[in-house]
Amino acid sequence: MSEGKRRRRGPRRRRAPAEAGRAEHDSAGPHSENAAHGPGETVAAHQRTRPPERLAALDLGTNNCRLLVAAPRGRKFRIVDAFSRIVRLGEGMSRTGALAPVAMDRAMEALKICADKIQRRGVTHMRCIATQACRGASNGVEFLERVKSETGLAFEIITTEEEARLAVKGCAELIDSRAPASLIFDIGGGSTEISWIKPREDAAPDVVAWRSMPLGVVNLSERWGGREIDSPTYESIVDSVRGEIRAFGDPGELREVFALDGAHFVGTSGTVTSIAGVHLNLPRYRRDLVDGLWLTREEARAVTDRLIAMDFAARASEPCIGLERADLVVCGCAILEALLREWPVSRIRVGDRGLREGMLADLLDGARRSRSRRRRRR
Repeated sequence: MSEGKRRRRGPRRRRAPAEAGRAEHDSAGPHSENAAHGPGETVAAHQRTRPPERLAALDLGTNNCRLLVAAPRGRKFRIVDAFSRIVRLGEGMSRTGALAPVAMDRAMEALKICADKIQRRGVTHMRCIATQACRGASNGVEFLERVKSETGLAFEIITTEEEARLAVKGCAELIDSRAPASLIFDIGGGSTEISWIKPREDAAPDVVAWRSMPLGVVNLSERWGGREIDSPTYESIVDSVRGEIRAFGDPGELREVFALDGAHFVGTSGTVTSIAGVHLNLPRYRRDLVDGLWLTREEARAVTDRLIAMDFAARASEPCIGLERADLVVCGCAILEALLREWPVSRIRVGDRGLREGMLADLLDGARRSRSRRRRRR
């Protein structure tokens, strides 16, 4: 090509830096949204240098520490990083009323990994929540002050009502809108949240009632001995949990809908995802096959029967249970069975989602509002 032709084409445009490069660069220091434009700098150029939005949701529960980092994509988000570790923060708390030093150290190790991921991903909007273990422990607030000092992560201890709301928001897409009612349950390590739902056309589902009971897989396992549970012991656990559920009465006035088999369950917890994985005979856990899966009541009970018949070692060898859940999963099955007996349904939908997805949805709404305010100012 001649020199004249090259000259007429003009200088080659510089390509915008890759998203990963921007995130790495922006994590070096804060970027002010109200910074003045430099000489000759256009608004469009200023927008190109704005750090890419990154959302982070961190859930510190009685049994698990879970993190999701996401990038907004319109009205949805794309997961860019994730972390989950069983830390058993509430271990022994049912006996002592306090978080044990060894449990706090396990959680701290996991939280330092989360803090590093949050920094490296250049997170711009974040929420960190703590649930039943910190809510009920005599030293829960003290522990979270230590977390902030050592990691910079500021946690809020949420109420059981907020915990139920986030679980519903995180699982809303799994509700069958054709069903006249549904029940969303979140079996945690130290508590179980239950929400009764009615669908609404072109709107978020209506939470007509919710309840929380201070029973989860960790404290039930410590009470009943989760390693070896025979059928009579299992029935005793189910009866005790069912008594707690029965005490709630009919808060949403939906008993008749359930009695006529017009409702379904949506379950979000390690219990239901483990049941789904065992039902599918997965050689390793796969979220893409588990999340959104429909189980019949009989299929869920068949898995429970299999697990009760196993000893601890056999449950630990199940790929979708493992050593860390082997002493907890049967107590989780007992909570599910108590719900099925008190609020009968024939269908259960499995959700590998919950509080973190609910937090991300909230953060996404907040980020959209911030963008809208910036556009109005400009």
